[in-house]
Amino acid sequence: MTLEAAGVTGTEETVYRLLVTMGRATAREVADRAGLEPEHTRHVLDALAAKNLVSQSDGLPRQYRPTPPDVALLPRLKRRADALDLARAEATALLESYRETLRRQDLGQLIEVITGAEALRQHLRQIQDGARDEMLWFCKAQYVAMPSGSNRAEFDALARGVRYRVLYEKAFFDDEGAVDNVVEGVKAGEMARAVPHLPLRLAVADRAIAICPLVPGGPDGSPEEPTSALVRDSNLLAALVALFERYWEDAVPLDVDDTGAVAGTDAAGPPDPLGATDRRLLALL
Repeated sequence: MTLEAAGVTGTEETVYRLLVTMGRATAREVADRAGLEPEHTRHVLDALAAKNLVSQSDGLPRQYRPTPPDVALLPRLKRRADALDLARAEATALLESYRETLRRQDLGQLIEVITGAEALRQHLRQIQDGARDEMLWFCKAQYVAMPSGSNRAEFDALARGVRYRVLYEKAFFDDEGAVDNVVEGVKAGEMARAVPHLPLRLAVADRAIAICPLVPGGPDGSPEEPTSALVRDSNLLAALVALFERYWEDAVPLDVDDTGAVAGTDAAGPPDPLGATDRRLLALL
């Protein structure tokens, strides 16, 4: 029943297709060709006429002619497509309302606890694989679950157009191979900046989901099982994004020259051209 999407039943489609090939025919001629009872065929033809798929003559015996498919079917399909789009949008809105209700009633819908380094690595890969627009990162020194340079999911995401904004704290560059890994990321399209210190580790995908530790990690990956939180759309997530933006605003951009040298890893920006009095006047203005 290929025409079911246009509101045509299987029997109606069979009769309409026959009329398209016959050009015009009486109900009995259609019944003979379709192998249907004449009375049932007349009911089917009346249903097709009601749907403007066939027209009928005034004379007797009454003959039926198919309406051209572009006139008969395309407008019906267009109306149904519009109705489906509207229903899809309404279903999406209802789903969001449903999730909002769950978030208010069930803490597990807002925050999921992730235990263990492997589980943390898997979730970090998953949110990057699912990212469409932007990833935000706080990179602190001394990794907990993902050593510097091992996050190959970033390069896949960058290749498909996801924007990466990454903040590194100064001590991060003391880790072995850290500078080379940052250079590789910047050359692939990562926007990187440095700050003297970061308050926590953080990854945010499309401002819709975030991962951050619940307890500090030890040097080079704590021997204890790391415990992190996966935070979904909520005021807490909005606060984490705002925290990132605040640090990003004050951070020093990392510049990579043609030789691969990186400037800005000391997190020290250019000297402030304004004195204390000038800054006070600007604040008052």
